[in-house]
Amino acid sequence: MLTIGRLAATTGCKVETIRYYERIGLLPAAERTSGNQRLYDDAARRRLSFLRHARELGFPLAAIRELLRLADHPDQPCSSIDRIARGHLAQVRLRLVRLRALETELERIITQCRGGAVADCRVIESLADHRHCLAADHHPEMPTPLEDN
Repeated sequence: MLTIGRLAATTGCKVETIRYYERIGLLPAAERTSGNQRLYDDAARRRLSFLRHARELGFPLAAIRELLRLADHPDQPCSSIDRIARGHLAQVRLRLVRLRALETELERIITQCRGGAVADCRVIESLADHRHCLAADHHPEMPTPLEDN
């Protein structure tokens, strides 16, 4: 059995994150000692490691919740898991498109800068020019940032 501090050290998760995952039901409530200290078993450690890795890969919490639900039924077909992973990959690819457009726009702005006074700064002028806005409402094919990342 691991205390929350040892679980955090073992998995690389912060104690606050572990408490949060427990609070929202992604991690089962820990057993408690007579002194009310949380104790976690190896299954909790494996589940938390899964959570951490999925978050590192950018999966949103809703998708992780579904993946964990599916993982709890190992005899079921994995088509739903594949669908979630493919959907996430599509979102990653859309973000890459947006980041490449952002890179191009920033390069354009920077190359127009000639130095000098702020009043004549092409970077400030370009940022104020909304014709080149990369906002998602101007480019519907571009994703909006994920709320829970």
